[in-house]
Amino acid sequence: MTETRSIPGRWVEGAGAVLGPLLLIAAVLTRIGADDFFPGQLAAYAADPGRMAVSYGVFAAGVVLLWPAVTALARRIAVTRPGWAGWGATLVVLGLFGRIFHAGVSHLAFQLVDELGLEAARRAVADTYGAFHVFKAASVCIMAGWIVLAAGAFRARVFGAGPLGVARCGALALGCALPLGVLKGSSDLISLLALAGLAAALVPFGLGLLRNGPAPRWWAVALTVALVPGAYVVGMLG
Repeated sequence: MTETRSIPGRWVEGAGAVLGPLLLIAAVLTRIGADDFFPGQLAAYAADPGRMAVSYGVFAAGVVLLWPAVTALARRIAVTRPGWAGWGATLVVLGLFGRIFHAGVSHLAFQLVDELGLEAARRAVADTYGAFHVFKAASVCIMAGWIVLAAGAFRARVFGAGPLGVARCGALALGCALPLGVLKGSSDLISLLALAGLAAALVPFGLGLLRNGPAPRWWAVALTVALVPGAYVVGMLG
C-alpha cells in the first residue's frame, strides 16, 4: 500500500512516528531525579529552570508530532477495520489536545515561580489544581485512545499476525499508562515502560513509511530546516 499521496504526507507521518516517541523519552529522562508531582516539579524548576524548561518543551513537541503518526496508523487500520480506525484516531488525537493544554498550564506555573517565587507558585497551583475546564473531558480520551487504536491495529493485523505483531499492538496500548495532568514528571517505571511501548510500536512503523517512496527534494529539506528557527523568531516577535 503506497503512502505517497496521503495527507499530510508520508514524510510528516513517518517523521512524527519516529521522532514523537523519542522526544517524549528524551524529555522524561531529562527530568529524572525530580519528584513526579507538582510540588517537586516546581521545586526542580526553581533549582534548574533551564533543564525543566527544555524537558517540558521537548515533551510538548513530542506530543504534537504524534498526531500525524496516529493518522497514518489509522489509515492502515481503516483498510479492513474502519470503525476501529475512526474511534481510535479520534480518541488519541483528542487526548493529545488534552496533553497540550496541560503543557500550557505547566508552562504558566513555571512562570509563576519566576515572578512570585517558589512558595507562592506552589500555593497558587495547589489552590487551583482541580479547577474546572472543558479539557477535563479529554482525560478519558488520553487513557482510552491508545487502547482502542491498539485493538484496531491488532484486528487489522497492521503490525503482522505473528507474535511480534501482537507484541507491538500490546506495546502501543501501553501508551494509556503515561500519567496525565499538569506538572506530572512521568519519570517512574510505569511511565518509562509506557513510552518504551510507544517507541517499540511507532518507530519501526515510521521508518517503514519513510522508506516507502523516493527521498524528498533538497530544496524541500532546506526549506523545512529553515522554517523551524524562522517560525520561532516570528513567534517571539508576536
